[in-house]
Amino acid sequence: MSQDVRAEPRSLADELRARSDRELAALLAARPDLLTPVPSDVTALAARATTQASAQRALERLDTFTLQVVDVLAYLPEPASLDDVLGLIGPAEAVRAAVDRLRELALAWGTDDGLRLVRAVRDWAGPSLADTGPPAATLLGQLAADRLRELLEDLGLPPQPDRVSAVAALADRFRDRRWLAELLADAPAPAREVLDRLAQGPATGRLENAYRPVRVATVRTPVDWLLARGLLVPVDPDTVALPREVAVHLRGGRLHREVSPEPPELPTREHDPGIVDRTAAGAAFSAVRKVEDLLDLWGEDGPPVLRSGGLGVRELRRAAAALDVAEPVAALLVETAYAAGLVAESSEVDPVWLPTPAYDTWRGWPTARRWLALAEAWLDTTRLAGLVGSRQDTAGGRDKLVAALGPDLERVLAPELRRGVLEALAGLPPGVATDEAAIVAWLAWRRPLRGARLRERVTAWTLREAEALGVTGRTALASYVRPLLAGDSDAAAAALEPLLPEPLDHVLLQADLTAIAPGPLTRELARELALAADIESTGGATVYRFTESSVRRALDAGRTAADLHDLLARHSRTPVPQPLAYLVDDVARRHGRIRVGTASAYVRCDDATVLDELLADRRSAQLRLRRLAPTVLAAQAPVDVVLERLRTMGYAPAAESATGDLLVSRPQARRAPARPRPPHVVAEPPRAEESLLAAAVRMIRSGDRVATAVPATDGDLGVAAEVGCEDTAALIDALAAAAEHHRPVRLSYVDYQGRSATRIVYPTGVARGYLRAYDEELGRIHSFPIHRIRGVTLLEGEPP
Repeated sequence: MSQDVRAEPRSLADELRARSDRELAALLAARPDLLTPVPSDVTALAARATTQASAQRALERLDTFTLQVVDVLAYLPEPASLDDVLGLIGPAEAVRAAVDRLRELALAWGTDDGLRLVRAVRDWAGPSLADTGPPAATLLGQLAADRLRELLEDLGLPPQPDRVSAVAALADRFRDRRWLAELLADAPAPAREVLDRLAQGPATGRLENAYRPVRVATVRTPVDWLLARGLLVPVDPDTVALPREVAVHLRGGRLHREVSPEPPELPTREHDPGIVDRTAAGAAFSAVRKVEDLLDLWGEDGPPVLRSGGLGVRELRRAAAALDVAEPVAALLVETAYAAGLVAESSEVDPVWLPTPAYDTWRGWPTARRWLALAEAWLDTTRLAGLVGSRQDTAGGRDKLVAALGPDLERVLAPELRRGVLEALAGLPPGVATDEAAIVAWLAWRRPLRGARLRERVTAWTLREAEALGVTGRTALASYVRPLLAGDSDAAAAALEPLLPEPLDHVLLQADLTAIAPGPLTRELARELALAADIESTGGATVYRFTESSVRRALDAGRTAADLHDLLARHSRTPVPQPLAYLVDDVARRHGRIRVGTASAYVRCDDATVLDELLADRRSAQLRLRRLAPTVLAAQAPVDVVLERLRTMGYAPAAESATGDLLVSRPQARRAPARPRPPHVVAEPPRAEESLLAAAVRMIRSGDRVATAVPATDGDLGVAAEVGCEDTAALIDALAAAAEHHRPVRLSYVDYQGRSATRIVYPTGVARGYLRAYDEELGRIHSFPIHRIRGVTLLEGEPP
């Protein structure tokens, strides 16, 4: 927004009033805290924009160079000119852009020849301006009158009648760079070294007995030489400070030691973009499968919820072992599933973590869409999985271990910092990666006032987590993530779909009772194999091992020997090894020979010799078995205990019902109640929709017209310019006259909720007890009941 052609505004409110509706909407969009509640008029908007809290939020959105321009404007006396700013900082194009940005955000106002910072911004920038120390007037104003008189005398300046005049005369001389150059030309080399060191910042130093009297005639040390001439000024008994004007002079007339108009360059490492995408897509596929495996496991046996909330350390280790990943990756997957609403607490007295009904919906989606749901949840969550396992002081106690799914992971700046890291990568060409330290420096330039404490850690965690989730490959951003960052989820899913590995419907059976899956398997085959075999290792290929217990597990779930033989024959690219076929037949032959049912429990077997062996085996002593019949034993233990003990003894018992039917034991999937996603902790309101911004601008304009409207001259239209509700006939006559002559009116009325309101409207007619008028705030013709109108004031102006 250029100010060159506009008249000099008298205040920020005047400048805001002169803006177009589009510019006001842009201000409300850039500073959403100004919108809640909607300001009553432009004056109220300006007042809210200049509060300390609102200005601080706006400053946090500025980059390093724009903040340096703020420093320059705070250093210069008001009003400053753009040429003054260019004299202290450059280059010109960057300065112009920064000044325009400050105007757009209502942090500065005025024309190029009369720039002013709002008070809250000047107060923020003043105390430690660019490490230059306080102004000479501030430092000298703390000195006693006698000391000021001595300084004037030693510097060859005329005496002044009072302290205020003395400080003003000295401060004016310190702003004269030519005078400073002549004064410093005679400085001893050691004194000049002290000045140069302080000019680099910070501008304060330690000095014992700083208030001791020093005159030019009594100088003994280089520091005394500086004190005697006011080049160093004591601020307390042990501290001296360098006046800001002296520091600027020593920096060559520039306020900052280094000017940073552009973000730091990112060092690059190039990779083949195709390899990056395939690597990332493989990780994305793996992340989706691991989340599915974890929640299938928790659906059968959910881990308990800690009393303080969260997941226990041992349960996290169990999850990591089951997924064959490191604990930080397991914590990431757990937290991402939680953020996506796929896992929640159950509603039991002793709650456990269970999948939600949303998980069943998610599991039916295509893989690309499932990954997209996880990636979006990870991008937007305010929870930091990287904190899991650390110790910190929390609401629950000091030096407490932070648990996954616990309440201590919320950080409001996490989404902004996480997206910032990815945007740094998105600014690089496809397939190009950079260094972690360089990204931290880039983020520090982009938002130096925001997230400084978390910046380094979140950058490291984001790069690690992005690699595990398939957002990056070889630390370079995957191509399908770029549309996701731009808000186009459909394009991201479409770009990912062809890159995902094609699920396989076959394995390679080995003679050592193992099956090798050379890639990801179809969901059905993976589940059947997981039922009949144990996963021995994962990686590029998954190795399954068949054992007696795993085959028995499949038989317990209702599979028959024929089902298992058919599964192996249909899905093996190699002949079924004879040892594996024998294993299936042997376990199936023994499976169910012994039956365990309910009495307390009983054991029956058609082969009495098997029961004889069982009674003689010492390992069955804890079951306290006794023979009821040649083929039936009674047990003094529950059915599940008897089943487990017999299986550990090498038998293959099967459970039966009270009617003698074989019971098939399938794992029962449990679900938590349907719950909304975990809420986000927000630091500020989100950007408003365009329709809301437009409505807010209309309300502000309408309120401003009410506040600044000029009443018409009494009798100008043949009626009174101001009429109350006491005289209904006069009120109707005034409204009719306004409609006839197309004049606006200020309408005071009571709405249908009983609230008093004031609007400026343009009457179009009065009939049947109603006023019809164009209401700019609503943007349409509106009807007002005459009996609710409390007063009317005719105004100067033309219809819109």
